[in-house]
Amino acid sequence: MSRQIRSEPAQAGKGGVLLNVKVQPRAQKPGVQGLRNNALLVRLKAAPEKGRANSELIAALSDFFDAARADFEITSGTTSRDKRVLISNTTLERVNSRLDGLPEL
Repeated sequence: MSRQIRSEPAQAGKGGVLLNVKVQPRAQKPGVQGLRNNALLVRLKAAPEKGRANSELIAALSDFFDAARADFEITSGTTSRDKRVLISNTTLERVNSRLDGLPEL
C-alpha cells in the first residue's frame, strides 16, 4: 500500500509560525473555509484593490486564531492569492490545534 505524505499548512519559523494561505476575493460567504492543497482557504468579500483584501485577511485570521491583528504579517504574496503569513506570539501546536478538524476542500 502506498502511503501519501501530507505537507502541513503551518510550520515553525523564525519569530513565530508560518502559515500557507489561499485567498478567494469577492466571495459571497467570507471566512475561513478549510484546507486546500497545503493551505488555509480564506474567502474574502473585499476586492484585491488598495490592500483591502489583505486587511480583511488579517482581520479574518485574527478572529479565527483569537489573536491580535498585530501578530499577523503577510511575508510573501501580498499581490497574489497564495500567501505566507507569519503569526507571532503563538506556537505551532496552538495553530495546528485550530486547523485540526477543518474540512479538506
